[in-house]
Amino acid sequence: MNGSAVIGLGNPLMGDDGFGLVALARLRDEWTIDGVELVDGGTWGMSLLPLIEDSDRVVLLDAIAAGAKPGDVVVLERERLPIYLTRKLSPHQVDIRDVLAAAEWRGMLPKETVAIGVEPRVVEMGLDLSEEVEQAVDAAVQMVIARLEEWGHRCLPREPAALCTR
Repeated sequence: MNGSAVIGLGNPLMGDDGFGLVALARLRDEWTIDGVELVDGGTWGMSLLPLIEDSDRVVLLDAIAAGAKPGDVVVLERERLPIYLTRKLSPHQVDIRDVLAAAEWRGMLPKETVAIGVEPRVVEMGLDLSEEVEQAVDAAVQMVIARLEEWGHRCLPREPAALCTR
């Protein structure tokens, strides 16, 4: 087993569906996290299966249509993931649904698997997150950090980059 993985999912060309990749970038840019693989899962589909099966713990970062208000942070523990698997938000979720179902069927879905995401408002062509989802990114990232620390990973905020002046 490889420790933990945080997998950002979504399509950055489909508005709020890009949430998972924005949150993953925030983790990469603003945190030093020991023993955790940060993976841009984008729309990789079944190619994520070995990574998921080889991990002890997995956090999925994604826009999650759970019937909440747009911008609400949604946390689905492993036992609630079938709910996530039944609600198709965008074309990439067909792939992640299949990946998680295959890992579960093979008995290889890590016991500690959680989806952390945000209820989307806009899932249509566009590069920007809606205001509600953009405002929720930091809260979702903090939930990921809290979960990783709970799992024993050391998470340290990075110093802000110094402003370059010429």
